[in-house]
Amino acid sequence: MKRFAVSLLLAVGAMLGLAVPAFAHNVLISSDPKDGASVEVGPSQVTLNFDLPIQAGDFNVVTVNGPGGTRWEGGAATVAGSSISAPVRPLGAAGEYTVGYRILSADGHPVSGAVKFTLSKAGTGTPATPSSTAAASPGASADGGGMPVWPWVVGGVLLLAVGVVVALRAGSSKEDESK
Repeated sequence: MKRFAVSLLLAVGAMLGLAVPAFAHNVLISSDPKDGASVEVGPSQVTLNFDLPIQAGDFNVVTVNGPGGTRWEGGAATVAGSSISAPVRPLGAAGEYTVGYRILSADGHPVSGAVKFTLSKAGTGTPATPSSTAAASPGASADGGGMPVWPWVVGGVLLLAVGVVVALRAGSSKEDESK
């Protein structure tokens, strides 16, 4: 029994000591327009470039918010490798615009954030209607969703413990037979 306890403690210690979180969350490395840029003419699309590939799907969202809470995105975002682009309606009032994003990183975790730019000269565009912008604004919450790591660690420890018990019982049965 003492051998079992020592083996189990060593196994649990090894599992917990070697368990490290995955650091594969995407990081925004550049954008067009650049964060903090001042532009005279509004862009026809915004592009966000990340350090790792983005999983394609409808869960990736890019929004463009302007002065007074107006919305300026012109359609669905498209993913190409580690970049995501979204069309932008012709901009209106001069002021600060925020490009919010929520993407699904290569490891399956959502990543959100925002990039800001300033339109220095007013454009002639009109904002999107509220019904066409019903999607939740990304960038409002930090990294969330996905499955937590702790169930995997607990499952691994339990599986290892069962394996140790089976191995010790099989070993003790053979020792009993040889005596």
